[in-house]
Amino acid sequence: MEQSFLAWLRGRQRDLPQVAVGIGDDAAILDWPSSRQLVTSVDTIVDGVDFLLDKHSLASIGHKALAVNLSDMAAMAADPVAVLVAISLPNQQATQVAAGIYEGILATAAEFGVAISGGDITVYDGPLAISITIIGQAAPQKAWLRSGAEPDDAVLVSGSLGGSILQKHLAFTPRVRLAQQLRDSFTIHAAIDISDGLLLDLDRLCAASGCGIELQLDQIPISDDAKTLSLQDGGDPLEHALGDGEDYELILTCPAEQAADILAADLGTPLTQIGVLTSRTGLWSKLPNKLIRLSPRGFVHGG
Repeated sequence: MEQSFLAWLRGRQRDLPQVAVGIGDDAAILDWPSSRQLVTSVDTIVDGVDFLLDKHSLASIGHKALAVNLSDMAAMAADPVAVLVAISLPNQQATQVAAGIYEGILATAAEFGVAISGGDITVYDGPLAISITIIGQAAPQKAWLRSGAEPDDAVLVSGSLGGSILQKHLAFTPRVRLAQQLRDSFTIHAAIDISDGLLLDLDRLCAASGCGIELQLDQIPISDDAKTLSLQDGGDPLEHALGDGEDYELILTCPAEQAADILAADLGTPLTQIGVLTSRTGLWSKLPNKLIRLSPRGFVHGG
């Protein structure tokens, strides 16, 4: 299966200038400018945890496998270059499943100019699992970190939040282009993508930066899916927006004096200011006459 599938994949892969030697050798060779830093990340998604093979389309699963990695590049303001794709396939219909997964990966890679430079395929008696290592680049000392936020920074979030289980967790757009626009035109102090929930990922950013946040809960952008899900489960749309996870939007902090200019810019993706960072650590809901401490909540991965 492997040799015939690799031949098919080579025929589908576009030649991109950043890959000197790609699929077909023992390792890939990438051309790398000396003026750029290497940025890498890896994510694995597994049937029954991150998607349902018997319910979701193969192409959408492939898209998600790559898009979660692209979201990490966006959170670092890095330019994605190439990926290595490792797929562990269940025994049943392995070739058809691999081809369907790659249809989603190839389409997303083409959209973002990313080369598939290599990987691995295994067939075994177990669930479908896809592990992608992404390789990106950034100008020296210009990548965004979680640890760069400062007290009095404005806190912005892209898009809308909550209810991702209905469709977004498989169909989101990683905010690579938004990050590139912001990086090139404004000052961003810190960033993180929302993979596990707004409050949980906000808490991680604040902890890394030694800050806290005063949140304006009435400014949280709640998605239509969060409202639909609340009608189905009797929950609160705001609670879904605060803790559902898998939104893959960006949390950004910037100097307060730049916030209005960023919000007014035509970036193709809506941004909302949801709060202000403070020297008081923790997550706080800002009310007219008091602050109420919030508990970070969201999806916590098992150890």
